[in-house]
Amino acid sequence: MAEQNLYVSFYHCVIKALRQILPDLSEDLIKRIELTPTRDVSHGDMATNAALITAKIAKRRPQEIAKELAERLQFVSGIEKAEPAGPGFVNLKLAPSVFQNLVSTILQIQEAYGNSQIGNNIKTNIEYVSANPTGPMHVGHCRGAVVGDVLANLMAKAGFDVTKEYYINDAGNQVVALTWAAYWRYVQVLEGDCSPTDFEERYKAYMPTGLQYQGDYLIPVGQDLAQQYGKTLLKGIEQKPFPAWFEKVKQCVLTHMMHDIRQDLKALGVLQEEFISERAILESGIADQAIRILEKKGLVYTGILEPPKGKLPDDWEARPQTLFKSTAYGDDVDRPLRKSDGSATYFANDIGYHYDKIKRGYQILLDVWGADHGGYVSRMNAAVKALSPVDVSTDFEVILCQIVRVVRNGEVVRMSKRAGTFVTLRDLIDEVGKDAVRFTMLTRKSDAQMNFDLEQVVAQTRDNPVFYVQYAHARCRSVLRSAEEIFGQERLMASDLAKADLSNIRNEEELAVMRRLAQWPRTVESAALMREPHRIAYYLMELASDFHALWNAGRDDATLRFIQKGDVHGTLARMALIEAIASVIRSAMQVLGIEPVEEMR
Repeated sequence: MAEQNLYVSFYHCVIKALRQILPDLSEDLIKRIELTPTRDVSHGDMATNAALITAKIAKRRPQEIAKELAERLQFVSGIEKAEPAGPGFVNLKLAPSVFQNLVSTILQIQEAYGNSQIGNNIKTNIEYVSANPTGPMHVGHCRGAVVGDVLANLMAKAGFDVTKEYYINDAGNQVVALTWAAYWRYVQVLEGDCSPTDFEERYKAYMPTGLQYQGDYLIPVGQDLAQQYGKTLLKGIEQKPFPAWFEKVKQCVLTHMMHDIRQDLKALGVLQEEFISERAILESGIADQAIRILEKKGLVYTGILEPPKGKLPDDWEARPQTLFKSTAYGDDVDRPLRKSDGSATYFANDIGYHYDKIKRGYQILLDVWGADHGGYVSRMNAAVKALSPVDVSTDFEVILCQIVRVVRNGEVVRMSKRAGTFVTLRDLIDEVGKDAVRFTMLTRKSDAQMNFDLEQVVAQTRDNPVFYVQYAHARCRSVLRSAEEIFGQERLMASDLAKADLSNIRNEEELAVMRRLAQWPRTVESAALMREPHRIAYYLMELASDFHALWNAGRDDATLRFIQKGDVHGTLARMALIEAIASVIRSAMQVLGIEPVEEMR
């Protein structure tokens, strides 16, 4: 079978010709050479910067190298025209047969088209969502869930060995507050009425914080506690540091919350392989192990930090602290590892968790965080660098996701009765569907703020990218079903269509679609390497646009219609192209975690 990535094939041709001109080029220099699609098809199909990259080391004008390179590439099979352009580029126009033959390749491997080994099976941990288990998943969690999940699918398709992971923040003050909130709902079930104000007044001597979580979602937890324990949990309130019933209530509410979170993620199509407990990490002692390693490296000391820039917090004071020398690895200040009471900081706990990932053998640690955690990146990166084995490189990367605002009729939607203060993920899925949510979350880069317009997401118009892409696949399937009625299902099998002669399929709209199909493997690799899953959604929108243009061309010119009853061979050739388009759409949708539709209703 021919090489499925045309850009890789012709890149090797470019490098081979370049080495004939400049035989002593280093590998590092060659890695900087690119072969990319041209912005304007009138300039050709591909362009290379080879002459620009090598001119300085060769001590020659880039235009001279480009001219000589074009002359050599002119004789490469599959290249119809090669010509120098601009300050030193070389544009390549490929023969139509190259794209026509690619259709056969796609049909032989179908959705596997675009699979790559560029990831070299590198063990990669992608941690995403990791929401505090203190309430329902909301829209903010949704974006990170989609970005992380699609990125994991994308990197797996590109040849990385990917694990999808969720870090359960089941330790710390927020869990204490959640436990008290669940206990309040328990008291309500038993007593019939207990307002937040009454509860806080009754237990203020024992409860370290106010009643922080008051959404209806905790009512089932209170009911479950009452059913399991009756009135027995009303006793033991005086026990220190926590009431006698505290662990039972905490375990019950965490079980409920994590069950709800898993169900919400499942409804979104997110199924993670690993759920790692923060509490288990702390109890294992691995955080202490990590700190001892840092101590042995001379990276932990007692010191006094400079006051934070800007307005000082009311509780700030200059005092000795246990600090990690994160500035040794590029951070702007050193970071505390212990609180004033001697307990570990959140950062120290996170060091332990990431050290656990390192010990599990991951070479890439990729976290998807909310944009409000941006200031945390440099310190975590420093810790991973400091803890990485000398003989094994461990890369730490963070994808930041900006906020999402749900909009209806131009107004921001804010309230959810169940959650109390926000739009839940389940609200969104129930209203517009899983696939619409996943696709829409990728219509902008993750670090850009976005509005999720409820009306637009369900509109059946070209302005709705979800509909536009699904409509392209549905149209492909409709055409193929019509052809089956005429020619029979056997002649429309992908394996048979792969043998079709496409030599006469060379109209500009047809070639435009084939050029776009040729870009799919390159898109997979570049999107995976750049960690930009939104590129897959963008590619699908472009492919859908090219296909719809081809469809419309057939309405204006009868010779371009897909099914020509008097031309069996021409029709089967076009069916081969249609099937290839549908296969690539499905391949991209698999990455996005979206189900392609067979027909629009």
